[in-house]
Amino acid sequence: MQQLTQCTATQLLTLYRSGAASPVQATEAVLQRIAELNPRLNAFCLVDEEAALQSARDSEARWQAHRNKGDDVLPLDGVPVSIKDLILTRGWPTLRGSKTVNPDQPWEVDAPVTARLREAGAVLLGKTTTPEFGCKGETNSLLTGISRNPWNLEHTPGGSSGGASAAVSAGLGPLAVGTDGAGSVRIPAAFCGNVGFKPSFGRVPAYPLSPFGSVAHLGPHGMTVEDVALMMNSISQPDARDWTSLPFDGIDYMELLDFGVRGLRVAYSPTLGYANNVHPEIAAATAQAAQHLHHLGAFVEQVDPGIDDPLDITTGLWFAGAYQVWQTLSPAQQALTDPDFAAEAALGAKLDVNALHQLNQRRGVLGSHLRQFMQRFDVILTPSTAVPAFKARPAGHSPMTSEAMLGWTPFSYPFNLSQQPAISLPCGLTSEGLPMGVQLVGPMFGDALVLQAAQALQACYPLQRPSLT
Repeated sequence: MQQLTQCTATQLLTLYRSGAASPVQATEAVLQRIAELNPRLNAFCLVDEEAALQSARDSEARWQAHRNKGDDVLPLDGVPVSIKDLILTRGWPTLRGSKTVNPDQPWEVDAPVTARLREAGAVLLGKTTTPEFGCKGETNSLLTGISRNPWNLEHTPGGSSGGASAAVSAGLGPLAVGTDGAGSVRIPAAFCGNVGFKPSFGRVPAYPLSPFGSVAHLGPHGMTVEDVALMMNSISQPDARDWTSLPFDGIDYMELLDFGVRGLRVAYSPTLGYANNVHPEIAAATAQAAQHLHHLGAFVEQVDPGIDDPLDITTGLWFAGAYQVWQTLSPAQQALTDPDFAAEAALGAKLDVNALHQLNQRRGVLGSHLRQFMQRFDVILTPSTAVPAFKARPAGHSPMTSEAMLGWTPFSYPFNLSQQPAISLPCGLTSEGLPMGVQLVGPMFGDALVLQAAQALQACYPLQRPSLT
C-alpha cells in the first residue's frame, strides 16, 4: 500500500492494466497517507474520502470489464488527482483561500479542467491549499494557515500552488492541478522537487477567467514529465466557456515525448541579463543542465534574450487585479482579508488608467521581443527560481513591495507576461537537502516541444522523493 503512493500516474495505469493493483487500493493508500501526513504539511484544505472511494470503485469496474471483455478505459482511469482551491469543483466549496467566501452556497459547476479530469476517469481527492486568491508565491492564509515543504517542514512549498506541489511531492496523489499567474506552478515545483508545467496561455481552458487577467494560466503538477504530458492530453480538451482559449490542436503530448533534443537550438541564459542574486548551487546546477543538453546533441549557446527586468510590469498588473477583487468585497469582507492581499490592493488603487495603459504597452513590447528572439532558438534554459525554498512564514510577515513579492523568482514572471509555455523540472538538491529546479521555455504554442526537451533532460537526473514518513 505504501509503495502505491510512490507510483507515478503512468506506473499506476500499468499496474491497473495488468491487474497487479487496483484503483481502490491506490486510492485507499493515498487517503491513508493524507490522513497521516496532511496534519503536518497542510497541503489539503478539503478531502472527500467517500467521493474518492466511490470514484475508485467505478474505475475498478471499468478496468475489470477491460480485462474481461476488452472494453475501453479512460485516459486517467483511477489515477488520484487533487484540485487547487481556486478552481471550481462540483459539490465542493471553492473558498480561494479566503474567509470572505461563504462556503454555504450551491457548488454546482465544474471548471473546464475539473470537468475534463472527471471525463478522463481521474479520482478526485479534494482541494489543495492556496494563499488568498492565489495572491503570492508562498502558501499561507488566514483561512488555512501555513503550508509546509515535504523536504523540510520549516520551509515553504512555494506558491501559490503550494498545496498542490507539496501533495505530489509527499505522495498524496501523483497528479495535481495548479494555476500560474507569475510562476505559481513552477515556483512550488522547483521548491518541492516536482515537475510543473505552465502551458501556452489558452491551451488549457479556464472558467471563470482569473481577475488577474491574461497572465493567469492553468497547468499540471507531477513527478515526471511523462505524467504531465499524460495529464495535458486530457485538460487541454476544448471548452466553449473560455472565449480566450486556443483552438484545440489534437496533439498527443505523450506521442511526441521521446524525440529528444538532438539538433535543437538552446539559449542558455543563467540570469536573463538582470538576475544578479542567483544562489550559487542553483547557478551551478543550471550550468550542468546546459552541459547535459549539449551532450544530448542540442546546440547550446549562452545568450540572454535582451530584456530588462519586467518586475514592475508584472506586479503593477497584479496589484491592479487585486484592487479589482477588493472592490467587489463589502467592508466587512475587506476586514477579513489577508494583510498581504490588502496591501496589494492598496498598491493597485494608486494606479490610474494611464499607468495601466503604459504597463500593457510595455508588456506588448516585451512579448514582441521575446517572440522574435524565439525565431533563433527552440527553447530557453534558465534556473526556475533564484533561491531554494525559504522558511515558511505567516501571512503579513513583511511589508508588501514588488521586490518582496517576486524579486526572488526573476525567471518565472516574464513568461507569464509573454504567455509562453514553460516547465520546471528538478535538477538535484542543495547541500542543505532542498530541491533545485531548472526551467525550459518554448516559443508560443510550442507546448509539445517544451515537454519533449524536458523529457530528454529529465533522463539525466534520478527521481528523488523526500523521506517524510
